[in-house]
Amino acid sequence: MLHLIQIEVFKIFKRSRSYIGFIAIAAIVLVIELALYLDGQHFLDMAVQNLKDTFSFDGNLLNGYLAVFIILNSLWIHIPFLIALVAGDLLAGEAASGTFKLLLTRPISRFQLVLAKFTAGLIYTLSLILFMAVLSVGLGVFLFGKGDLMVVQNTIYIFSQEDVGWRIASAFAFSILSMTTVAALAFLFSAFADNSIGPIIGTMAVIIALFIFTSIDLSIFRAIKPYLFTNYLGAWRLFFEEPLNSIKITRASLVLSFHILLFFSITAFHFNRKDILT
Repeated sequence: MLHLIQIEVFKIFKRSRSYIGFIAIAAIVLVIELALYLDGQHFLDMAVQNLKDTFSFDGNLLNGYLAVFIILNSLWIHIPFLIALVAGDLLAGEAASGTFKLLLTRPISRFQLVLAKFTAGLIYTLSLILFMAVLSVGLGVFLFGKGDLMVVQNTIYIFSQEDVGWRIASAFAFSILSMTTVAALAFLFSAFADNSIGPIIGTMAVIIALFIFTSIDLSIFRAIKPYLFTNYLGAWRLFFEEPLNSIKITRASLVLSFHILLFFSITAFHFNRKDILT
């Protein structure tokens, strides 16, 4: 099984499209941090303009940790698309190239093949988020240095420099879980398609549609909102609240984990019954 996973990981990183995500993330991080370096102080002054009459701000508020927090917001739409770009091709790509029959001539079950491809997709997702974490933190601290982190959500939180590191690490760890849910959805659509375009577009269409539904304040949408995985993709923000709401974090983790298991189970069930013609 381990050898099968290694083969699938090798196949992912052999394709040039797999590096689009790394290039896009590098570009996003570089552009955001360079823009903050050139015009960040003006951006920060505008953000706290209405608060200067009430509070006194000292220290280096425009620091690497603030840059990382801003970059983490790209997890809403941009990073899910990059994840779907690869996860949506894992099964559909084999169907398009007509290699399923050749793969299944090996002494492996269909479930083992699906599990190996899904695990390889998870490894790719993990690599992408870790790359984003290392680049954004490393470049941010290099350009801006360290300092206290000010976060404006429903209220204003200011975390000391010593209290920020574990919050950022936890936010990225949670992001791996949320992006794995996106990968599982794209993988599910991949099992029903014969080319990768459909799963990629389908995944983004579902995410955008669910985001729209949950942002409209109607009773019917409020009723289903707690059960939608998109409602928890941004739950990494909970690590930047005080006191830490462990109940909300646990609930978000459980809902996302349930969706990952559900999407994978449907994928495995469908692929096991699928007619392989090519």
